Amino acid sequence: MKKILFVFCLVLFVTGFAAAQVRAGGTLYVATKTVDLKSGTGFFASNRGKLNYGDRVTVIQVSGKFVEVRSAANTSVTGWTATANLTTKQVVAGTASTASAREVALAGKGFNQEVEQSYRNQQRNLNYADVDRVETITVNEADLRRFLEEGRLSMGDN
Repeated sequence: MKKILFVFCLVLFVTGFAAAQVRAGGTLYVATKTVDLKSGTGFFASNRGKLNYGDRVTVIQVSGKFVEVRSAANTSVTGWTATANLTTKQVVAGTASTASAREVALAGKGFNQEVEQSYRNQQRNLNYADVDRVETITVNEADLRRFLEEGRLSMGDN
């Protein structure tokens, strides 16, 4: 029981520490290939702008898992995104690298060739071709909206 309580307290501490990293006025960096900034926190909120990997932003406000940010390069670009798209670590995209922007973004989140190789060694039956194929599937917004409406599913926030 003491171990469970200790783990629970540790999780709360780490979660609180991570949340403290994202605060109004703080500086964050885009940790994904691109980020669409939205007018609100909902999936169907309109796009206000786009940021690229490594772009610096200033936090305007935080709401749960979402953060409203302002681009440091163009202060007229503001909008909401998930905190998972951002990092407190300064990201520098090298020009001499042969890695793709996608690979660089994954490495920024801790996934690199060594990590992939360790997965391949541990799980020999993993099929990365299927993962690559699934990543290419896209659904347009109108079809997704119709699917949610017909299924009487939540549309989320706006």
